[in-house]
Amino acid sequence: MVVGLQGAGKSTWVAAHLAGTHAVVSKDHWPRARRREARQQRVVAMLLAAGRSVVVDNTNASAEERAPLVAAARAAGVPVRAVWLDTPPEVSLARNEAREGAARVPPVGVFATRARFVPPSVAEGFDRVDVVRPGPPRTL
Repeated sequence: MVVGLQGAGKSTWVAAHLAGTHAVVSKDHWPRARRREARQQRVVAMLLAAGRSVVVDNTNASAEERAPLVAAARAAGVPVRAVWLDTPPEVSLARNEAREGAARVPPVGVFATRARFVPPSVAEGFDRVDVVRPGPPRTL
């Protein structure tokens, strides 16, 4: 699963590194659905049962939010990895501000995620935790 604030670059990272080999599951795929968390759990369990590799692309901000996904992977007997996009909050906020329409999260949402954010750790049941930090800005 990927972990990070809104605007951290999670979806971009997934598209560049995992979308070709993994089924991408995100609650953002069902913006109007009720019980998106339950739906996500069903979809992840179904994909894992079918032998698919899965990446969950949400903020996954706390150990409590991540626990059901870790449990689903363990139940399926597959390794589970967290990729933490450790993007500075001011960068995440600026990227979010540049988004348009429904893709833009109200700033209070980013601040709320930041307030409950706990970095992932192997103590939660992950086989490994990879940390990705943005590089310096590039000029073209």
